Amino acid sequence: MSKLKLSAIPDDRPVKITVELPAAVHRDLVAYTEVLCRETDQPVADPAKLIAPMLTRFMATDRAFARARRGLKGS
Repeated sequence: MSKLKLSAIPDDRPVKITVELPAAVHRDLVAYTEVLCRETDQPVADPAKLIAPMLTRFMATDRAFARARRGLKGS
């Protein structure tokens, strides 16, 4: 079994935004959704629901962003 960076998607009230993705990114997002559904046995009907957890995970693991953010809070 593969180890994905995302786990089950929490049920949370979303804030609506509009974003354009390149077709290749959308295809990858759809494929990631399919793999995640198989791995977690949890249906995710809309691949767009993965974007927020992916961004959250990305920002949480970006050390340069964390340093810069601490610098902003200290100002």
